[in-house]
Amino acid sequence: MGQKINPLGFRLGTTQSHHSLWFAQPKKYSEGLEEDKTIRDCIKNYVQKNITISSGMEGIARIEIQKRIDLIQIIIYMGFPKLLIEDKPRRVEELQMNVQKELNCVNRKLNIAITRISNPYGHPNILAEFIAGQLKNRVSFRKAMKKAIELTEQANTKGIQVQIAGRIDGKEIARVEWIREGRVPLQTIEAKIDYCSYTVRTIYGVLGIKIWIFVDDE
Repeated sequence: MGQKINPLGFRLGTTQSHHSLWFAQPKKYSEGLEEDKTIRDCIKNYVQKNITISSGMEGIARIEIQKRIDLIQIIIYMGFPKLLIEDKPRRVEELQMNVQKELNCVNRKLNIAITRISNPYGHPNILAEFIAGQLKNRVSFRKAMKKAIELTEQANTKGIQVQIAGRIDGKEIARVEWIREGRVPLQTIEAKIDYCSYTVRTIYGVLGIKIWIFVDDE
């Protein structure tokens, strides 16, 4: 059968770089991995709790973590950073305190920076959140997919593929629906493809959203 591989892992070292940069001895590796997950979950939960906007989008594209012996540097790439920054200048400090509490790291400093992305809708995570919001509000899935594709076209991407799986529109039998616009060369390693899979809980059950975006690298 058709073998499938995560497009990001497939391109590591060519067009894709790691989201976490640190070195650990083999015995300590799993601890570092868990630590990363805790940091990412903590940040996402904090953003979810503190952002109350109509669309309910977090707008986090990715979180990069760099660790040194005495410092953990976290860079949050956001599509709409004003959600975190403008409301309260203390938000970032509060987030820093929260993460520090979660990790209980005594001898390491924590530093959080927020970077804005130029085209938020050219990012699969933000798009997936947009589609999830639409599906929760019972918008028909085709309409949501088409709207998402329109948004990416404004962010000058070369191609996009969106796939939704599960009990779509509350039907009894789960199915997979997908739509593609432009070209998405998954087998070409040189092609920079951004990918994300996102689960959304609707009243009918869990739906899975997968998005592949062929990014125009200029």
